[in-house]
Amino acid sequence: MFAEERQLLIAALVATQGRVTVTDLATRFAITAETVRRDLDTLEAARQLRRVHGGAVAIDRLSLSEPSLNERQTQHLDEKSRIADAAMRMIPASRTGSILLDAGSTTELLADRLASFTPAVSGDQLLVITNAVPIAGKLSSNETIQLHILGGRVRGLTSAIVGAGTVAQLGLLRPDIAFIGTNGISATFGLSTPDSVEAAVKAAIVTSARRVVVLADSSKLDQETLVCFAALAAIDTLITDAPPSADLAAALAAADVDVVIA
Repeated sequence: MFAEERQLLIAALVATQGRVTVTDLATRFAITAETVRRDLDTLEAARQLRRVHGGAVAIDRLSLSEPSLNERQTQHLDEKSRIADAAMRMIPASRTGSILLDAGSTTELLADRLASFTPAVSGDQLLVITNAVPIAGKLSSNETIQLHILGGRVRGLTSAIVGAGTVAQLGLLRPDIAFIGTNGISATFGLSTPDSVEAAVKAAIVTSARRVVVLADSSKLDQETLVCFAALAAIDTLITDAPPSADLAAALAAADVDVVIA
């Protein structure tokens, strides 16, 4: 096989799998590790992948890669819908309750369900706190919900309200449950997101809530982005659509995180 043919196959593997290792490629193509590394260097120079320790990852798996909210709303929609349904079953059924909805495409699907929420008993109250402009818009017409919008600067890419003022407001709140999104969840790095300003708000959300529920489809599992905003031990529940890998499952169990497969 010519080098160019092999490199095309390697690029295709990275695109479909997200990550490849030097050892696996050497075995697959019956070539030396040194040859694999030269192939990966060539492909990186051609902007087909990014070299990392022990192998390579797809360009869209880089620590600063972040799709817009509009892009994410069309990705993994069935999985996110099942996660939102499972999250909806966790809404407090007490006479009074408070929840916090983080910005994100999956939390927005939860907001879609809350838009038609009615309390089980007339007069019961549900307070919804959010830092997401789209979520606020969807819930603003439901008169059975008390809506509290956090103030700050709107980050255009995600429509999240962020900034030092947002973090300060969260420090004065103690919601019953926070439903939070993440760009990555890793056994060793915890929960992460590419933007440091948004990470600060997410960290404040985790600290503020009595109970933290992470909504993350399986594409986020075993992924790491630039900024860690919470350790696994800081969360209570992970709702996802597929069982985590053995390493991540063991780390979640050690951190006493309840995993719900939607």
